[in-house]
Amino acid sequence: MRVKANGIQINYSVEGEGPWVIMSHSLACNLSMWDEQAAALSKRYKVLRYDLRGHGGTDAPAGDYTFDMLAYDAHALLEALGVKSCHWVGLSIGGMIGQAFALKFPGVFKTLVLADTSSRNPPEAKPVWEARVKTAREKGMEGVVEPTLQRWLTEPYRKSHPETAARLAAMIRSTPVAGYAGCCAAIPTLNFTDRLKSIKVPTLVIVGEQDPGAPPEVAKVIHQNIQGSELVVIPSAAHIANLEQTAAFNRALVSFLDKHRA
Repeated sequence: MRVKANGIQINYSVEGEGPWVIMSHSLACNLSMWDEQAAALSKRYKVLRYDLRGHGGTDAPAGDYTFDMLAYDAHALLEALGVKSCHWVGLSIGGMIGQAFALKFPGVFKTLVLADTSSRNPPEAKPVWEARVKTAREKGMEGVVEPTLQRWLTEPYRKSHPETAARLAAMIRSTPVAGYAGCCAAIPTLNFTDRLKSIKVPTLVIVGEQDPGAPPEVAKVIHQNIQGSELVVIPSAAHIANLEQTAAFNRALVSFLDKHRA
């Protein structure tokens, strides 16, 4: 389904009944990244998944995106669907957007789940993101598939689960270059660490033990700065922990949400 929100057409899906859970995916993925989690949650929750600006079935305007813009996209989507209060689950850039939203629109989230994400990017990271965009523009998204998969999944898992690697590769390939570049422009500007103390909702921080992009020490910074937050480190997982270790990820996620369901 698609709806006009914040000036763009946003693609989304809704399944299940119960309290609203909003799921925001990683860079170069789409809402299908959450299939296994949506299946587990939709038995007791109303799960709203959406494609980020520039991804999946959502419009991909040219130009640089910002975290304000991405947070307003999500807020406008919730308003269009009449969602007043919800639980937020975000992985990678989805977690960054969750932080931006929580800081900009306090009172909407009941809980916040931040998976394999960061709260600040150092200045030296900017050339890395610029190089990735350059590759995408010159070679198409095919040029970023292999290096991305190497960061997203541990090597043993990639070799033993080629079907999951292929599934993620297909998502990367289908991401519009404009959408990838737009989000890559936002990521180096990430700088929320010093403001996290103002987030007062129950928060769960999840991280793959072998995540090279947002490693456990980065997750611990978020955990230490959001009072009362919980931290779960998932063994034998890299960046896309929800797919590499689905059972462990789902256990942590469902247990946390059920604890705060009321």
